[in-house]
Amino acid sequence: MTTFVLVPGAGGDTLFWHRLVAELERRGHEALPVELPVRDDSAGLAAYADRVVEVVGDRSPVVLVAQSMGGLTAPLVCERVPVQLLVLLNAMVPLPGETGGEWWSVTGQGEAAAAYRQSLGLPADLDEDATYFHDVPPEVVARYTDQEFAQSGRPFEDPWPLDRWPDVPTRVVAGRDDRLFPVDFQRKVAAERLGLDVDEVPGGHCAALSRPVELADLLESYLGSREGPR
Repeated sequence: MTTFVLVPGAGGDTLFWHRLVAELERRGHEALPVELPVRDDSAGLAAYADRVVEVVGDRSPVVLVAQSMGGLTAPLVCERVPVQLLVLLNAMVPLPGETGGEWWSVTGQGEAAAAYRQSLGLPADLDEDATYFHDVPPEVVARYTDQEFAQSGRPFEDPWPLDRWPDVPTRVVAGRDDRLFPVDFQRKVAAERLGLDVDEVPGGHCAALSRPVELADLLESYLGSREGPR
């Protein structure tokens, strides 16, 4: 049995992971989704990392899976608890000293997303449903969006505090149909910042909601892997 600790992106709720949790538990693993202090305007990246460490507890080692904005937090956790593997799922990959707010323009995310949407014949300025939930079953979307979204901007103000990526095995996973972080964009960021290739899964930015089986298959395939960032 492997313990997967699931770090969400913006919004920080556990419901985002509910389909993947069920799939991993069906396979005999422990899956622990983290709820982050997204409504607390005093909580920065350190507080987010504290919350993940609290969920990990004395479990050792664990597989950390970080979605989107969770890529800012999960590496900080790797400095504090034993981590077998860090999986970045459609995730932000920061540089030392870079804030989450700066990341978008420094990486060219906006231009990459606009170009990808244009290649699909879509408007550059998509609404949230078309950006995040275009491939998620309607009944899942209804359950997930039937709650107030909240995300303080405070964590995006913190310069990323590490001076290098943690020395843990790392995998970068990109949704093949991600309209926010297109797969070619993620491939470029992962190569430039981590020296790593990208593994693709079906689905968009919320692949954990749309393709939990395929995502669980990939996560299981990583168990025992030891390759780290170059």
